[in-house]
Amino acid sequence: MSAEHIHLKGITWNHSRGFVPMAATAQRFSELHPNVSITWEKRSLQQFADESIQQLAERFDLLVIDHPWAGFAARTGSILPLDEHLPAAFLADQEANTVGHSYESYSFSGHQWALPIDAATPVAASRPDLLAKHGLAVPQTFDELLQLADRGLVAFALIPIDTLMSFYMFCCSLGEDPCQREDEVVSEAVGVQALQMFRELASKVDAACFQRNPIQVYEAMTQTDSLAYCPFAYGYSNYARRGYARQLLHFHDLVSLQPGGTPMRSTLGGTGLAISAKCQHVDVAAAYAEFVASPGCQQTLYFDNGGQPGHLAAWQDAHTNQQSHDYFRATLPTLQRAFLRPRYHGHMFFQDHAGEPVRQYLMHGGDERALLQQLNQLYRESRQMQAAEAQVTEAAAQR
Repeated sequence: MSAEHIHLKGITWNHSRGFVPMAATAQRFSELHPNVSITWEKRSLQQFADESIQQLAERFDLLVIDHPWAGFAARTGSILPLDEHLPAAFLADQEANTVGHSYESYSFSGHQWALPIDAATPVAASRPDLLAKHGLAVPQTFDELLQLADRGLVAFALIPIDTLMSFYMFCCSLGEDPCQREDEVVSEAVGVQALQMFRELASKVDAACFQRNPIQVYEAMTQTDSLAYCPFAYGYSNYARRGYARQLLHFHDLVSLQPGGTPMRSTLGGTGLAISAKCQHVDVAAAYAEFVASPGCQQTLYFDNGGQPGHLAAWQDAHTNQQSHDYFRATLPTLQRAFLRPRYHGHMFFQDHAGEPVRQYLMHGGDERALLQQLNQLYRESRQMQAAEAQVTEAAAQR
């Protein structure tokens, strides 16, 4: 590494799970490499989902990104293909120790666009003390969940993006992964059933849920004593750690739709660490990325500072599980079967626009078939964006 002083800037998201581990790893990396300083800035969770990584890559060297941006990244070249800058053996270890589809989620067009430093999917959460107070057990089936919701003890996130991810989950759990065809999101039969089941449950929770993201749901569960169970929301191991919140949450696999059936399949989330194509010190940025994603860091420094690791060794580690009331062991099966949503260029358009119509249906009811047609129109528009880009790329290659 060069002896000159090198300063890198990074952008992550505004939560203890998103910011603190990056600040801690940057501090330690600078101690190991005194000529390097790394500063991290943060943006809101909504900005994290919405703001273009192309814009961020103009201003930052390191980016913590959401995997649906992979196709966009491949098209724009705004971030670097890490397979051209990191050792093959290291990437092979990352792939072999992926949590579910986390590693694959950042692979697109033959390249690896980010390292999966954080793994997450919607999982179930409970307040064991409140369930015990009411003489109740963690629900195992959808019918048991509905019965618990009838008692006013259930909450989950219903802002547009989380609503869409949960709609995907219902479709997957009914046996059909969404967005697998060019012209429709899901078959009418499965789509109607998914929407009706989703609305039946959503009608039983407080209307405040329609304004909450997962963090806000977990804060409501831990700061008040009125909510005992969340059936699905992107998991945050922080809330299972002593001292983080007023009350501890325990986390679980999802309910099954039928007694004795397979638990539901949720929609993969998590975050990846990417390097801007504008970075002037790629070798240093790559070394830092390798440090953060390494199993040793993921199991200790990264986790101990609030991170939710992306390396399988950390999910199976005795230390991380002891400190989080077995969050990782309990929810690993949920991660391992989670649905990998589309990442083609254009899908961000669908993701940005499809959640609100579903949310409106959950709040007010309506014609499920008409809603599915509305989603299909948005979906076809997003696919046309992909096709148009492919034509531009092909024309450029022929010039």
